[in-house]
Amino acid sequence: MELALITARQVLILFLMILAGFVCGKTGAIRPEGKKTLSDLLLYLILPAMILDSYLVEFDAGTFENLLIAFGLSAVLMLGGGVIAMAATWRSKSPDRTMVRFACIFSNAGYMGIPLIRALYGETGVLFASAFLTVFNILVWTIGYIMVSGQARPKAVLRSIVTCPSVIAVAAGLIVYLGRIPVPGVLVETVGLVGDMNTPVSMIITGLTMADRDLRALLKNRDLPLVMVLRLVVIPLACLAVLRLFGVRGVVADIVLLLEACPTAAITTVFAVRFAKSEDLAAGSVVFTTLASMVWLPVYALLVSAV
Repeated sequence: MELALITARQVLILFLMILAGFVCGKTGAIRPEGKKTLSDLLLYLILPAMILDSYLVEFDAGTFENLLIAFGLSAVLMLGGGVIAMAATWRSKSPDRTMVRFACIFSNAGYMGIPLIRALYGETGVLFASAFLTVFNILVWTIGYIMVSGQARPKAVLRSIVTCPSVIAVAAGLIVYLGRIPVPGVLVETVGLVGDMNTPVSMIITGLTMADRDLRALLKNRDLPLVMVLRLVVIPLACLAVLRLFGVRGVVADIVLLLEACPTAAITTVFAVRFAKSEDLAAGSVVFTTLASMVWLPVYALLVSAV
């Protein structure tokens, strides 16, 4: 119950930040070009700084073992979610079936998940969450890329992975962490302060995304209800059931479960634009799963702590 109450409080805080971004977008205080600037700042500086900051701690064998477990559980749950999404849409005749699958498989772990995990579990939680984010980026730029583009170009896929700022931050962090390389205090403080901007900036960007769209028009998409049910309910509950069935419990498991239960990834709209897929479905999936998660995430946190 305590986890659920803390989650509800943090979700409310995130919602208020989203609302601030929405108002800024609707009033023109932040224009579309400003949103792009904020997104680039988050992707290339703030999020990598927050991830790197989580590795600037003293090496501990137990923590490292849990980090490896986080990598393994993240891969299992995301791939399992992919299997569920594929099976649920196997007989679908929708022309947007590919985007439905993408929107269901990939959660908004970076924008929505990590701020929540940081509030709930602190820097150690972010360390484990970075494992999820690394697996996420690898799968997005391999399975996700091939799924949406219909092309399998190994060089392009590999380039996308190795140049991903979050993956680079994890690699650099692991080198410092495992190598036990001393880092000057002033640098640690600087990286930490930059990383602290992740939560407000990511939530403001989410609000700006909502302000850009006609929400009533997005609701009319016939595939949206399926995405919401699969992304927010079916896949998270299936993941929870599987882990508990095999007796997998603890902080690391709970962190991965909460990240997997997050709304549709913001990158869904990027892929839709890039490969000329349904932008309305992509935007609607991001917007409405985010809104629904304000209620669902505390409920799911209650289930995670109770089961």
